[in-house]
Amino acid sequence: MHSSPSGLAAAAPPLPCHVAIVMDGNGRWASGQGRERSAGHHSGLGPVRTVIEAAARHGIEALTLFAFSSENWSRPASEVAGLMNLFCDALDAELPMLQTNGVRLRFIGELSALEARLRARIDAATAATAANSRLRLQVAVSYGGRQDILAAARRVAARCERGELRSSELSAEEFAAGLALAGLPDPDLFIRTGGEQRISNFLLWNLAYAELYFTETLWPDFSAADFEIALQHFAGRQRRFGLTGTQVAS
Repeated sequence: MHSSPSGLAAAAPPLPCHVAIVMDGNGRWASGQGRERSAGHHSGLGPVRTVIEAAARHGIEALTLFAFSSENWSRPASEVAGLMNLFCDALDAELPMLQTNGVRLRFIGELSALEARLRARIDAATAATAANSRLRLQVAVSYGGRQDILAAARRVAARCERGELRSSELSAEEFAAGLALAGLPDPDLFIRTGGEQRISNFLLWNLAYAELYFTETLWPDFSAADFEIALQHFAGRQRRFGLTGTQVAS
């Protein structure tokens, strides 16, 4: 513990309640080593474990990882099949780690598009971790931000058609209750690895006021130290939510 000159303990830097990560760069990492893209996806499992353990250790409330987008179905069939097999294997292999770290696992996205074998493993892992409360982990699979918003809009429209809600009464909070991350705080910190600087249709509603952190590091090389640097970046930002800096500071 660090102390100030007056002898009082220095205040701990602020931490995000919710971190969202686009784990980019697996394919480029593999290509750079002259290996198949599948090798990059396999090597990306280590950093997944690293950030889960680090988030739990820091007391971060929620972590959401973008594993497979709704657009990724257009990738070569062999790569998609390999990713689905990897998801199945990872769910089995990483369950003890999730339990040790008190992680409650949930998947978001169009899960009906997944094969029955993977959905069964998802259901089993979700049920096995349901009582955990240290860290809430969301894995986005077959997920798209526009798709998420459209699904929420359809729920609202259906309620209006049934006479349960008038459009003039709809609030932002009520709309957000129909999104995939309902019940969670919006992400405070968005991390994207791999050098690209875009959101890529991820959590479009929920990232409205997130602090954005981009790094050139490819996902398989993302370490605990890299995660700490992202947290330091967040701690150094003044979060104004539309106010002036003076208003926030007062």
